[in-house]
Amino acid sequence: MKTFKLVSISKASFAFCRYSAALLVWLALIFQIKWFIVLVFFIFVFSAFLKIKKAPLVYLYEKTIGRIVKSKDEILNERAMQFAHIMGSFLGLVCIILVYFVNERVGWIAVFVLAVLKSISALGFCPASKLYECATNDTCCAFAKKYVR
Repeated sequence: MKTFKLVSISKASFAFCRYSAALLVWLALIFQIKWFIVLVFFIFVFSAFLKIKKAPLVYLYEKTIGRIVKSKDEILNERAMQFAHIMGSFLGLVCIILVYFVNERVGWIAVFVLAVLKSISALGFCPASKLYECATNDTCCAFAKKYVR
């Protein structure tokens, strides 16, 4: 089974996607805007479903700013990005359920955790992507795999 599929997308569109999603989560938290969490959830869901080349924020950038400003391409593992978007969708759904239906205070704490994770991802170290690559690659996490198997 192949665990990777390399794709090439514009560095600028990928950066726009990462920073915009992180900004939306922080704005939701700072201004307590519940529907921003729902928006981010749907961005993650559509990004996972459509994959990174056609992700909503990447597509938006490519069809607007990307037509004017050209940037170099970046090679990404499409399956790792899809896994990261699925994880983001799951965390977003947990935040929505907590904020809307369980306990709003606990929900906003969960949104804070999502904002921190998304900020780390926006800065270039995506924990979910690294987790995927580590779990599917025999050269990564060799120490853990030696004792877990």
